[in-house]
Amino acid sequence: MTEMTERDRTTSPESATEPPVQTRKATKRGGGDPATRGRTTIADGVVEKIAALAARDVVGVHALGSGLARTFGAVRDRVPGGTKSVTRGVKAEVGEVQTALDLEIVVEYGMPIADVARAVRENVIAAVERMTGLEVVEVNIAVSDVKLPEEEEEEPEPRIQ
Repeated sequence: MTEMTERDRTTSPESATEPPVQTRKATKRGGGDPATRGRTTIADGVVEKIAALAARDVVGVHALGSGLARTFGAVRDRVPGGTKSVTRGVKAEVGEVQTALDLEIVVEYGMPIADVARAVRENVIAAVERMTGLEVVEVNIAVSDVKLPEEEEEEPEPRIQ
């Protein structure tokens, strides 16, 4: 707290009626905008999960991954303690500000493949950019199979009830 001297009181008449105003010089700690202090990194797996969920939301996408990957995944899902692979069929390369994605999909029979691929690409780009802030530079889509209506489902009913 600053103390006013007798001379200060006599030279400024308005100070006799108002209490002295104390000003404190504001010091910034760390300097700059708080949002710019530090770095955020996003793992490849995070982008892969977002892309996989966005791709599965598109009408006409039956599954992600090749037949072999789906077969191994189905076996892994049945092993006690095994976890379901959400990112099967999705590969991401993540940089500091950009990402590129490769997706392998299975399209349902009768669906126009070009339209399904376009819809997957648009949905994946929108979801990844919105959630991560990364720029998606490319989404490559490989259609590895077509799901026929008469084919068995990949995951049959368990024998034990």
